[in-house]
Formats: sequence, structure tokens, C-alpha cells
Amino acid sequence: MKETQDKLIKLARSAQEKAYAPYSKFSVGAALVAQDGSFYMGCNVENISYGLSCCAERNAIFKMVSEKGPHQKIKAIAVSTKADIPCTPCGACRQVIQEFSTPETVVFCKGKDGYVSYAMKDLLPGAFTEFEALDHDGSSTIIGSKYKTTP
Repeated sequence: MKETQDKLIKLARSAQEKAYAPYSKFSVGAALVAQDGSFYMGCNVENISYGLSCCAERNAIFKMVSEKGPHQKIKAIAVSTKADIPCTPCGACRQVIQEFSTPETVVFCKGKDGYVSYAMKDLLPGAFTEFEALDHDGSSTIIGSKYKTTP
């Protein structure tokens, strides 16, 4: 895994150099390796209407899906920034990573002076999953919940 980890971090740094971040000046790069061994890179692309911007992690994931289809899973993903400390993916990216990950998926976060790694399950505990979007018999797309509410 060390060789793959080093390659992912290098690719994420390379993708970061391609980022379009004229408004925030915060460039981000991401690289992932799919379970079939394919590598995908993405960078953040901002828009003056911030809501239309797309994060590096999602760009890499969407590239994987558009090239391999929706059944491909992420083995590991690396995120690179120039921040002093490593930055973790935003909440939206965590949810999208979760959608295409396995319990073994690893997230590497690189800052200026090093990196940290996380298991995906630790970055998004209590994640919304496809099973919660189905009724218990799996027959509809009505959102259900495994949690009970109290009055």
C-alpha cells in the first residue's frame, strides 16, 4: 500500500497545480485508485457563483464513474492542499466518497508539511447510505431512518 499511497499523494499534488481557484485562492487536488487499479485525478474548479463550484474529490470520483460506470469502488483517495496542516474533505465530498467506498477505503490528507490518513468510516460516522433511502423491504425510494425520534 505504501507505493500506492506515495503515487496517490504525488498525483493529488499534480492535480492541485491545475486547480481553478481565483476567488478563494485555495487550490485542492485529489487522486484516487479504484478497486480495479485505475487512477483518477481531479482538482477544484470554482465559479463566481460559489454554489456552482466543484471540489477536487468529487471531480476525481465523477471522472471514475463517467469512465468506468457506477459499480466501481474507491480503494483509496488522497487530497492535497498548500495549507500548513492537512485538510480533510468537506461534508459534501465525504458523502460522495462514502457512496463509492468500502469499509476498507482509506483517505490520505496532505498539507504543506506532511499527511494524515483516515478510514472513511471515521470521517463520516453515521453516514447516510443507500439502505436508509429504501423502505425496509427495499421496494421503494421513500427515505427511512434507523433512528427513532422522541417527542
